[in-house]
Amino acid sequence: MEARLRQALARAEEVARALADPETARNPAQLKQLGREHARLDAIRQAHSRLEQLQDEFAQAREVLQDKDPELSQLARTDVERLRPEIERAQALLADLLTPSDPLDDRDAIVEIRAGTGGDEAALFAADLFRMYTRYCERRGWKVEVLALSEGNLGGLKEAIFAVRGPKAYGTLRYESGVHRVQRIPETETQGRRHTSAATVAVLPEAEDVDVKIEDKDLRIDVFRSGGPGGQSVNTTDSAVRVTHLPTGLEVKCQDQKSQLQNKIKALEILRARLLDRMLADQEAARARVRRAQVGTGDRSQKIRTYNFPQNRVTDHRIGFTTHDLAEVMDGKLDELINALRLAGEKERLSA
Repeated sequence: MEARLRQALARAEEVARALADPETARNPAQLKQLGREHARLDAIRQAHSRLEQLQDEFAQAREVLQDKDPELSQLARTDVERLRPEIERAQALLADLLTPSDPLDDRDAIVEIRAGTGGDEAALFAADLFRMYTRYCERRGWKVEVLALSEGNLGGLKEAIFAVRGPKAYGTLRYESGVHRVQRIPETETQGRRHTSAATVAVLPEAEDVDVKIEDKDLRIDVFRSGGPGGQSVNTTDSAVRVTHLPTGLEVKCQDQKSQLQNKIKALEILRARLLDRMLADQEAARARVRRAQVGTGDRSQKIRTYNFPQNRVTDHRIGFTTHDLAEVMDGKLDELINALRLAGEKERLSA
């Protein structure tokens, strides 16, 4: 840990100098990247400074313990008892901050939810997941920005794509990627039979210009009339946009914004995130050939979690985690579940 601490403190000085350089201010992408790194390194610096202060106070208290004055000695003993657990907490915090993390963890996230097998019930479950994540983000004070919605029947959702903006959004949500399965009796079921449906979740790190370069010649942009219920611009203007990335065949449609330009901007944002995700998936596939991932980055085809309504149970199959507070989970109280996944992911990265 000492070596990592020295490296972090040295890097903090380099980043501070880079941020003070006028050239950095003229490069918004670099400024944003350095700003995130500075925040992470400054937290390490402050934690280290706090630990040193506590250790100095502890050493002074130990010295006073030897004083012949019983009153001073008693005061020092009280300080020693108070400082010991504080030092342990400060050491744990510093160790946590120094644990190697994915450099993308600090990014905002783009979350894509799609109804899978199960017809209308799958679309209803996708809408439930959308609400669950929205509530979770609200509890954390994160901003949710809807990029695209495709409604299904009975209030369900065929697809929901939204950006999550907040500290460590991607690092927190990254393990939600995969197939989510639900077992329950749908409201439309007249004979009380339990159905099994599914929805897929993809969590992508928001891409920046330095990550993915998109050439205009590689894009085909089509415009068409928006479809769907209501809205001033819906079914009246050619404001919907379809962007196709010709080299990869990736296609993004966006029609939820009021203007063609806004839809194009949102579509390109989603496209950049998908291109970055594809690049990261290729890298992960190469690493997976030499090690077996326990948690991984979230294979889209992997069944990761089951929500069993009759038994009030949520089970994450990757780490064997089970909770019987299904209603709380569906209301966005995901901290216990996500923390367990994060710890398993960190353990995996450290052992890789």
